[in-house]
Amino acid sequence: MKRHAKAEWRGDLKSGKGNISTDSGVLANARYSFGTRFEEGKGTNPEELIAAAHAGCYSMALSMILGKAGFTATQINTSAAVSLEQVDGGFSITAVHLVVKAVVPGADDAAFQKAAADAKTGCPVSKVLNAGITLEASLGS
Repeated sequence: MKRHAKAEWRGDLKSGKGNISTDSGVLANARYSFGTRFEEGKGTNPEELIAAAHAGCYSMALSMILGKAGFTATQINTSAAVSLEQVDGGFSITAVHLVVKAVVPGADDAAFQKAAADAKTGCPVSKVLNAGITLEASLGS
């Protein structure tokens, strides 16, 4: 299974602009630029898209793992913060911090923490990222 996206860029790094689109059409000419990546410009940036992909992937992986353990979450809310830092003269994604809050009827904290940790390592987006990935997981009502 392959998923496709395309990016177009015009101009130099600081004054240039681009757009990103996906075959599904969910992103259609979404703007990105130096300003949206390193300043407060309106639009998206690659790190924001990676964070969104990671949060979504993690939530689905957690749902699957909970299901295999006999639980069905009524709610899973995941946020992902991607750290972009200057390292060795260039920029690198150095870390991703996941925060998940879930409502899982019948699950105790030990079962939930195990499922949360397994989802962190088992999520396909986690596997592709070579950054340190941290996680905060809490079970709510």
